Amino acid sequence: MKHLSFVALLLSAAAPATPGGVTRSIYGLDPSKTEIHYTLHDPLHTVHGEFHLKAGRLILDPESGRASGEMVIDMTSGASGSGSRDRRMHKEIIESGRYPEAVFTPEHVNGHVAPEGESQIDVQGIFRIHGADHDLTLHFTVQASDGQFTAATHFVIPYVKWGMKNPSNFFLRVDDKVEIDVQAVTALVLSESV
Repeated sequence: MKHLSFVALLLSAAAPATPGGVTRSIYGLDPSKTEIHYTLHDPLHTVHGEFHLKAGRLILDPESGRASGEMVIDMTSGASGSGSRDRRMHKEIIESGRYPEAVFTPEHVNGHVAPEGESQIDVQGIFRIHGADHDLTLHFTVQASDGQFTAATHFVIPYVKWGMKNPSNFFLRVDDKVEIDVQAVTALVLSESV
C-alpha cells in the first residue's frame, strides 16, 4: 500500500517559527506521492497489496503540539493483484461498499522535526476504519531536505480484533493482523499567526 497522509503530520511539526510568531501551520498531502502498502502473512506465502490516499491535510500548532486535520484512505482502491482475492476482500473482509473510507484524525504530536536531516516523531490520533474508532499512535521517521519533507511509518492493524472477518478457511490460514507501511511527501500550504 502506499502510505498515507500521516506523513503530513510530521511536516507540520517541522514548520519553522517566523518573526511574526507562527502558531499554526497547514500541510497538504499529495495523493499521487503517497504510498500505502499492506502485508498479510500466511504459512505458504505473503500477500502484498496497496491502497490509495484520497485526501490529506494537517493543521499543527508547533508550540503546543496540538494537531488536527485528516488523512483519508480510499478503501475501494485496495488491490493485491489477484482479482478473486480482491473481490473477496472488498465484499467480505473490509466491506468497502459499506465503508468506502478509512480516516486518521491527528490530535497530538510528540517530538520535533528538524528543518534539515532526519527526525523522529510520534503522532497520536483516532483511526476510523470499518465503522469504528481506534486510538492509534504512529511513529514517523522524517527526512527534510531543501524545504521538502518525506515521512515513513510502519504499524499493525489487528483487523479481526477490530471487527473484520478473518479470511482463513480449512485450506488457508492467514494472520489476524495486517502490516501497514506508509510513505509520503508533504508540502507546507500556509503558516499563520492566530
